Amino acid sequence: MSGRILITIATIALAVGVSACGGEDTSTSGPVTLNWFIFNEPSGGPQKIADRCSKQSGGKYEINFEFLPAQADQQREQLVRRLGAKDASLDLLGLDVVWTGEFANAGWLAPVPASTERAVTANVFDSVLQTARFEDRLYTIPIWSNTQLLWYRKDRVRTPPKTWDEMIDIGEKLGPTRGRIQVQANRYEGVVVLVNQLIESAGTSILAGPKTVKLDKAPTEKALAIIGRLSNSTAAASNITTSTEDTARLGFEGPANGPSDSSFMINYPFVYPSAKTNRPKTVFPNMGAAQFPAVEAGKPSKPPIGGINIGVSSYSKHKAEAFAATECLVKPDNQLEIATAGGLPPVREDLYDQPEIDKVYPGFADEIRRAIKNAAPRPSESPAYQDLSLAIQRAVHPTTKIDPKNPEPTYDTLRDNVEKAVKREGLL
Repeated sequence: MSGRILITIATIALAVGVSACGGEDTSTSGPVTLNWFIFNEPSGGPQKIADRCSKQSGGKYEINFEFLPAQADQQREQLVRRLGAKDASLDLLGLDVVWTGEFANAGWLAPVPASTERAVTANVFDSVLQTARFEDRLYTIPIWSNTQLLWYRKDRVRTPPKTWDEMIDIGEKLGPTRGRIQVQANRYEGVVVLVNQLIESAGTSILAGPKTVKLDKAPTEKALAIIGRLSNSTAAASNITTSTEDTARLGFEGPANGPSDSSFMINYPFVYPSAKTNRPKTVFPNMGAAQFPAVEAGKPSKPPIGGINIGVSSYSKHKAEAFAATECLVKPDNQLEIATAGGLPPVREDLYDQPEIDKVYPGFADEIRRAIKNAAPRPSESPAYQDLSLAIQRAVHPTTKIDPKNPEPTYDTLRDNVEKAVKREGLL
């Protein structure tokens, strides 16, 4: 066989191989595959709407799931490694709301086109859209939200407290066998949420810009004093310095063979169906929902904002199809599907008038809407958010070390830590 024939055969084989590997040639008649990297949300709601959108695309795309770990830090680590290597297999990205600034600043997210932006932002809460922007430009598309409420025992407390001090007063009066308050204060993102929301509720913010510290002293010290008071109160959960969303849920539900020692809990809506399953005759019938407590009477509180936004990788070879898919995924009917399947709050305010939402959040749908509407995002506009989160954790944990009568030392440490964190560019 001549050398020319060998070269020809090799060239044909190479061309076939490149085509089979899904290179940049998109001229084939079949749908493109969009890989959606996201954690495996237990309800299966995202898979249902992805299948629906794939069918409705008219053969333009099919959405394939690549599941990330359950833990947020492990999700981020995998995405950062792949995007740092310019991995073109990533198309759609399921991102925690606090990652937008970091990922956009690194050049990993394709900015949302104007036509898509108009379609995906209609009736979306302003607080939610804040988590999707970086430097006043939309980089991600919100698909579901989340927030915290004050959950309380209606059989022990006639009217839910309006402020943190009022709640602590009631808890101390009820005593440690009935008046415990469940929060999240372990050294992890949960304590950052607690600190941020109290600071925001007190009337200031951690940052004034991506690299500018705010932390006005008087309101910040007031917020820290409340955390210190709670942590050193007889109303505090006995495990407050290691408490998480799940330990708070379990503490509020109490043991199967005895009464719960907790009358208050700050937590996400997942606790409601949990109590219905685990304590259907004791805790669940007496479970009330109210707004996140205020720092000062008469001044509205600033609840937290969570959830997932969808980003399109800047390295995707199918950006047009990916943005078309996002427009479908966040349609009103699909947001209602996700809410119904997994209890995840919609990002569109108008959907809270739909009867489906009343079934998902019976008796407290308006509380969810109010909380999201009034929510204050964490300072995720900083590209160095991961450093910032760790800096806050180190400054306030354990929360029992905060002196409620003299929070100034904790304030000084917090401000110093935050100033150092925002000067960094973030970590890979």
